[in-house]
Amino acid sequence: MIFRARQFTFTFPRPALIMGIVNVTPDSFSDGGKFLDPSVAVEHAHTLAAQGADLIDVGGESTRPGATPVSEAEELRRVLPVIEKLAGELKAPISIDTMKPAVAQAALRAGASIVNDVAANREEPAMWRIVAESGAGYVAMHMQGTPQTMQQKPAYQDVVGEVNAFFGDRLARLQQAGVSAEHTVLDPGLGFGKTAEHNLQLLAAVRSFMNWNRPLMLGASRKSFLGHFAGTTTVEARLPASLACACWAVAQGVQIIRTHEVEATRQALRLTEALATNHR
Repeated sequence: MIFRARQFTFTFPRPALIMGIVNVTPDSFSDGGKFLDPSVAVEHAHTLAAQGADLIDVGGESTRPGATPVSEAEELRRVLPVIEKLAGELKAPISIDTMKPAVAQAALRAGASIVNDVAANREEPAMWRIVAESGAGYVAMHMQGTPQTMQQKPAYQDVVGEVNAFFGDRLARLQQAGVSAEHTVLDPGLGFGKTAEHNLQLLAAVRSFMNWNRPLMLGASRKSFLGHFAGTTTVEARLPASLACACWAVAQGVQIIRTHEVEATRQALRLTEALATNHR
């Protein structure tokens, strides 16, 4: 299985890729405000790369539940200086975490190689055409509703089946828009329009999403549902639970882990993979 993102190609099976998170926002649930200054964000990205991040995900708009949307101009103001600087300094691919086609297009022109799209549930194809024209990689994430509404009353008859159906529909739509499967990654969207129990069901059944023969990305890092099961109240206290999810996911076959804590995640995943190899 191959994942292509402009000049980058990843061939699986291989050690799981680690996507390090750089939030250039004042209001992200985990680290809002810490990396709002572009120079601090760039420094943080370099730290994550040195710790072992294979991909760097830059976002300029919080998608936490109930987050206030920001304008296109403001999102561009936050992310473009960071991406432009990193594109000339990092060997790792840069991902733009955005729902806005114009921001994705500008970020790709600035040197990004992947679009991480939490709004892959949209109906209009503008974003997908931009991805197709650029040859970028694309992460199609499942979300019920929008960041403003998704956690009000998420409901499913069968959350695993419905996410699987979504993936099939998105892959077909992406192909119609000119985005080949080799450029696509699938993400079940933990915490995006899901209760804690929904998230647990998705994690338990994550192997069922392998039937699409596409890399899977999972982002559980520091999310609030972890506290529900682990009995923790603070974001910082969710690291052990975050690592448990990452190790479980990789043991089940997930190929990309999106995380705030790259060093700890890298250590945990490499040992998980070594144990799996020796077990065989």
